[in-house]
Amino acid sequence: MRIARFSSEGTVSFGVVEGDAARPESLTLHVLSGHPFGDLQPTGQVLPLKDVRLLPPMLPNKIVAVGRNYAAHAAELGNEVPEVPLTFFKPSTAVVGPTENIAYPPFSSDVQYEAELAVVIGRMCRDVPHERVPEVVFGYTCANDVTARDVQQREGQWARAKGFDTSCPLGPWIETDLDPADLAVTCTVNGELRQAGRTSQMVRSVADLIVHITEAMTLLPGDVILTGTPAGVGPLNVGDEVAVSIEGIGTLTNKVIKRG
Repeated sequence: MRIARFSSEGTVSFGVVEGDAARPESLTLHVLSGHPFGDLQPTGQVLPLKDVRLLPPMLPNKIVAVGRNYAAHAAELGNEVPEVPLTFFKPSTAVVGPTENIAYPPFSSDVQYEAELAVVIGRMCRDVPHERVPEVVFGYTCANDVTARDVQQREGQWARAKGFDTSCPLGPWIETDLDPADLAVTCTVNGELRQAGRTSQMVRSVADLIVHITEAMTLLPGDVILTGTPAGVGPLNVGDEVAVSIEGIGTLTNKVIKRG
């Protein structure tokens, strides 16, 4: 099931996306009442997807991201794979949705894309054992862990480099029925393929990451985990269009503009 968050005539709602993603004109939204966690409550209203504005599929309380979770990506930046997952936060203010702009920050001259599978948490949880991980996962979406690489290297910690406004595009919707074990993850810039990996190349699986993270903190419904990026990261420039695609989910597209 594909759950989208959208705006129509000034109202923000959730809906179930139905139709063939290969034929965008066929896609419709079956509007839900309230929040999608728990039992879904359809209103009976159906809207053409083309007539609404898709928003970030979730506004998380927190985004927990994982660095160097693909060995080839760690190597391309001259880093070792860490002995334990390397985690960091991106603030909720970094989130933008599909078709929204990535604003190039004035304090960087090397902003880069990072295509990632994002996990959306569906229930409050802590100390989750491996066998119960499926119970706390609501679904999956596409993410771009946009990074000011020069700032990351210069400052030695990642708060500004990965937490600036618009540095966390999410979307286009949440896929709730998906096995994350071996999915194709790609990124294009202006239509040119830049990244091509598979989630089976992750050093640590989605389940391993959730177990590790919830040893330390409580996750809330709507929280997002970014699972790392394959090799092939590189620069973005003002005017570029960057698209993250994940098998079984869809494509997240954003343009890069100069921050005003």
